[in-house]
Parts: sequence; structure tokens; C-alpha cells
Amino acid sequence: MAITTNAICDSFKKELLQGKHDFDTSSDTYKLAMYTSSATLGKSTTNYATNPGGGSNTEVTSSGYTAGGKALVNQGVKVSSSVAITDFADLSFTGVTLTARGALIYNTTTDGGSNTTDAVCVLDFGGDKTATAGTFTIQFPAFTTSAAILRLT
Repeated sequence: MAITTNAICDSFKKELLQGKHDFDTSSDTYKLAMYTSSATLGKSTTNYATNPGGGSNTEVTSSGYTAGGKALVNQGVKVSSSVAITDFADLSFTGVTLTARGALIYNTTTDGGSNTTDAVCVLDFGGDKTATAGTFTIQFPAFTTSAAILRLT
């Protein structure tokens, strides 16, 4: 089991062309869930799950962290130099003691507003990252055409 390198999920690419994801309005809610090194996440991931790949205890557990993670704040959508981008504000989990190897960004409101768990992308932290009775922050890249978390060229 492993979290592969940062990856845009294949299912997301298809769903994007089907019009199932909206990053330009507040109608869709995107969340970030964190996982241990026991999780199996990659470009073939299709949905949020607490135990992707069938492992045990693969989503992070800690007081201060709720299964399913936290909602992200979208920075909007823009196009510059023929590159379309969207990004999210940094996300912090406070008062946690946890170890995380990666994360999954997923959409909870696709398919005409019905509640879903459609995977968007996998984030690989490059190794275990920890917080001990403190704050664990996911720091997103700048909202630019060369750095934004989601870019279409």
C-alpha cells in the first residue's frame, strides 16, 4: 500500500468534462482528508473512503481531526497566458496529535447537488509529517499559473 506521487485523479478528469465540478461558485464544497502511509491513494482513486485500498486505520485519527477532513476555501478560477487555474486557501487542523503521509481533495456536492465523495487529486507529502498537541497546516501553493494546485494548460 502506498500514496503515489501527487496526482490528478483520472475519474476527476472525466467528471470535469461532464460538468460535475464547479470551482467558480460556492455551490460545490471541496474537502481535504488526511491519510497515513498505510493508505492506497493515486490517480486511480475515485472517491473518498476512510480505508482506501482496504487497509486498516488509513485515514488519520486524532482528537481535533474528524473523519472526512475539513472543508477547503476555494480561491476562485482564472485564466492567464492560456492556463486555467484554481487553488485553495491554506488549511489548518488545530490541537491535533497526528502523523500524515498524504491527503485527498474531494468534492462532496457533485452530480446536481447530491451528496457525493468524488476524488479530485491526491497530495503526497513526500514522507510522514507530524504534529504533537499543535497545529497541522496544509500550505497550498500560490494562486499563479505556474504554481496553483490545479492547472489546465
